[in-house]
Amino acid sequence: MTLPSKQVPIPPRGVDYRGKVVLAPMVRSGELPSRLLALEYGADLVWGPETVDRAMIGTTKRFNQHSKTIEWCRESTIFKILPEKEASRLIFQMGTADPERAVQAARMVAEHVAGIDVNAGCPKPFSTSGGMGAALLKTPDKLCAILEALVQNITPEHEIGISVKIRILETAAETEALVRRLCATGITGLTVHCRTTPMRPRERAIRDQLRMVADVCHEFGIACLMNGDVEDRDQGLELAAEFGADGAMIATAAEKNPSCFRSRAQGGLLPWLDVVDNYLKTSMTVENRFGNSKYLLAQMIPGKEKLHQHAAQGKTYSDMCRVLGLNHLAEQAQDADARLGLDKPLEKKKASKKTKANASALAAGGQMGRAREQTQQRRPLSERNASAQPQAERELASVAPV
Repeated sequence: MTLPSKQVPIPPRGVDYRGKVVLAPMVRSGELPSRLLALEYGADLVWGPETVDRAMIGTTKRFNQHSKTIEWCRESTIFKILPEKEASRLIFQMGTADPERAVQAARMVAEHVAGIDVNAGCPKPFSTSGGMGAALLKTPDKLCAILEALVQNITPEHEIGISVKIRILETAAETEALVRRLCATGITGLTVHCRTTPMRPRERAIRDQLRMVADVCHEFGIACLMNGDVEDRDQGLELAAEFGADGAMIATAAEKNPSCFRSRAQGGLLPWLDVVDNYLKTSMTVENRFGNSKYLLAQMIPGKEKLHQHAAQGKTYSDMCRVLGLNHLAEQAQDADARLGLDKPLEKKKASKKTKANASALAAGGQMGRAREQTQQRRPLSERNASAQPQAERELASVAPV
């Protein structure tokens, strides 16, 4: 890959996105165990899942002596990292619609990460109804103000770079105009998801604007990563070279099998059971929330496998190890279940379920976003946008202070 001669300075603690194949920011699928496996299998950098600024503000930071993790908590854990293995390669992605809140939230985590990325591409209602994610593509003044505030405050204070992730717009001219404005804010990197906002993962990525976006980024000396239908490390580098980008981001393929970051020379994809074994061990070591681990296992275990249905019925780490025949992890599973309270009677676990769900939904947009999306789909089109903003504000305010 030929690198452009012009390059914006990379802050002392920052990272250069050029020549990198990285893990995409994914709700639920980008939690700590997934990031650690991606790094172990060859990812150069990893993005955390979109975390809403309001969710971070007001959290308490603590160090977990047993798992060696740093955790930002309210009723439950909002964000968690393992500094020893990922701090210098972790990009914190933020959902925000306000420059001041963005800076406030970024300050809470900046000393522990290698960069701050603003989500301007998520099409899910939990993000867009609050003016975040892909909604920022329609408010470029606000998006630029957010990036400028982060560049002017976080970069000099913590010596890390600021980046943004966008989607392409309907026309190349619109996309070019937006990218030029974003590059002028002082960011060090831009990721373009080669789909428009209405498009979903099942629709093939559109790459006809990619070279133009990369060329504009290079005019400003900014690194450009491509995202959309990248299946493995080698393909990512090949596509980046073909379209003039500097690197690639992998999403869905990494969710199913994070060993996709292994090069073909290293043997490529590992058998799914080997990856699941590693994922379970890693999840228990860092005390990952079982519900999240179970969700990822459902992505990693092929649907046609008989074990898939049995694993879907598991309620503890011990259940998973037993179902999958991973007897060598049984002792660790029992310890993890005890530490996470999974060995308690069912009625006690139900008592705190609602509180934990609310906090995690705000952090990652999971349950809250899905519930709103389902509600929106049931309502007439003419009514869907009328109360979206007030409703979003009420939900956010009920969990996190403004």
